[in-house]
Amino acid sequence: MNLDQDALCVTTLRMLAADMVEQAQSGHPGMPLGAAPMAFVLWSRFLRHDPSDPGWPDRDRFVLSAGHGSALLYALLHLSGYDLPLDDLKRFRQMGSRTPGHPEHGLTPGVECSTGPLGQGLAMAVGMAWAERQLGERFAVEGQSPLLDHHVYVLASDGDLMEGVAAEAVSLAGHQRLGKLVVLYDDNRISIEGSTDLAFTEDVEARFRACGWQTLTVGDGEDLDAIAAAIELGRAERGRPTLIRVRTVIGHGTPLAGTPTVHGAPLGPARMAETRAYYNWPELSFHIPEEVKAYRAGVIERGMELSQGWAARIAALEASDPARVAAFREALSGVLPEGWDAQLNALEFGDKPVATRVASGKALNALALGLPALIGGSADLAPSNNTHIQDGGSRNLHFGVREHAMAAIVNGMALHGGWIPFCATFLVFSDYMRGAMRLSALMETRVIYVLTHDSVAVGEDGPTHQPIEQVAGLRALPGLTVFRPADANETALSWRLAVAARGPSALILTRQNLPILPANPEGVARGGYVVSACDGIPEITLLASGSEVSLALRVKDRLAGAGHGRVRVVSMPSWELFAAQSAEYRRGVLSAGLRLAIEAGCSMGWHRWVGEEGDVVAVDRFGLSAPGGEAMRAVGMSEEGVLARALELLAGEGG
Repeated sequence: MNLDQDALCVTTLRMLAADMVEQAQSGHPGMPLGAAPMAFVLWSRFLRHDPSDPGWPDRDRFVLSAGHGSALLYALLHLSGYDLPLDDLKRFRQMGSRTPGHPEHGLTPGVECSTGPLGQGLAMAVGMAWAERQLGERFAVEGQSPLLDHHVYVLASDGDLMEGVAAEAVSLAGHQRLGKLVVLYDDNRISIEGSTDLAFTEDVEARFRACGWQTLTVGDGEDLDAIAAAIELGRAERGRPTLIRVRTVIGHGTPLAGTPTVHGAPLGPARMAETRAYYNWPELSFHIPEEVKAYRAGVIERGMELSQGWAARIAALEASDPARVAAFREALSGVLPEGWDAQLNALEFGDKPVATRVASGKALNALALGLPALIGGSADLAPSNNTHIQDGGSRNLHFGVREHAMAAIVNGMALHGGWIPFCATFLVFSDYMRGAMRLSALMETRVIYVLTHDSVAVGEDGPTHQPIEQVAGLRALPGLTVFRPADANETALSWRLAVAARGPSALILTRQNLPILPANPEGVARGGYVVSACDGIPEITLLASGSEVSLALRVKDRLAGAGHGRVRVVSMPSWELFAAQSAEYRRGVLSAGLRLAIEAGCSMGWHRWVGEEGDVVAVDRFGLSAPGGEAMRAVGMSEEGVLARALELLAGEGG
């Protein structure tokens, strides 16, 4: 394609994006109008992708971290031949369309991840690049070409680079020397409130260089050849990631160019007319010249050649090394291999009390033997979280104290494929991970969050380290399955369910030792079950999760001594799984009569299960610095405290 045709394609991208925003009367035209040239150069000259097969494993990944500029991505996808007809572009931001306000993974073909919360896309891209390298090394054979060899490209904004999650990810990417990661920085020097000089005057390139990145600059964002030359240098540098700062003008070609006004609002009819005149563009909405349609056909043909050539190479290798290729295909499929949980099933914990974080470490290592795809690590807390895979080699990831980026990075690894990633920290610090965990749930990534030190029983570290509201907050996330196991057996069963789940899971684990209870695989899989029954209809049912299940069992014995023999104890390791059961099953477990819930966290949500006549013994206050047992007693998590409230309920003193 000659330069005139290139310019025509760039203008088409710009005007399609502007038309989408104008028709929707909602959206962000500024970034697409300014960044279209660099996006087009990347997609037309470098990006290895196949519109007819968006999931081709060895494709380059493109992440629009500046997700507010989604109109540009949709225009790129349409002009490149993806299954995104022009009618979808005309329904931008409308109910049921495949062109939502911000890109959504799983909805629009060619969208690699859900972006919009700034910084998250860049951090996920780090995970994708790390996953590509790890997977290549896992299946590497000396003297043979790699099975995978692709790049990850990011288009990022000033806002992305201001976010802390991006700073953590940039630091880790430089440390890991992820040479196949190339970030195009749309440096338009405008944020919503005005010039970036208001709040962002750091030397971005110096910061990236300090983190171990190659940095390049393109002074004119309209110079296609200069952009291409910079990308070529980025691709050639395999020993470190690359940042390409491209100086652009937000809203290029519009009367509002270079101003914050063009960032997030339609141009309006008059300004659209002026913009069309600037580009010498017809007074036609969603106009695509014939020359651009020819470009689309070429992209489709080139993409099929790339993907089919790769598939043929893998098929040829299969004849000489069938076991390696079979394992490779299995990893990419995400299907669990036969016998993956055999070692877990054989795991025995004996009869001595054990902390669920310790049981989790044993379950993890048992699973790792049958699951080569299991990979992960901790935010510099592996010895405390018990998340080290023995003889795991490079499957043990070291994230450093970077919870924000860690959670986003494992999202990127899951999205890349070939891995089942986990990450870990103390439960109280899950607050740092919240943005990425929310995206995990939204995208349904199979990520396992291991969150230990789950209550005031943490003890001497005090209220800054003692979680209160965190479990309730995680349970509030749609699509996240939360497990708070009562003992070692429930912990192992929770790991099995988390690995087999479609979406993300969180394992909430204790620091302190807990008694071993009889294993009940079906009960755990249903999210709630009777741990200790009684004859007839219970006077009172004690509901609990985690460490409070054994507390409830002790209180049952105390109630029997007080003349109340009809007491049932129910373990509820996962509300989400329990809520998914039939009403009949739930009624059978909860039973008639009074209900008292016990949990060493805030009471929010438990009233659904205890009903109006029931009550909750919980911790609706911050903790305190003291040994764990003393701290628990001080906040009411003791036999005496729970027994007193149970007797009050039985005496008819209300909920």
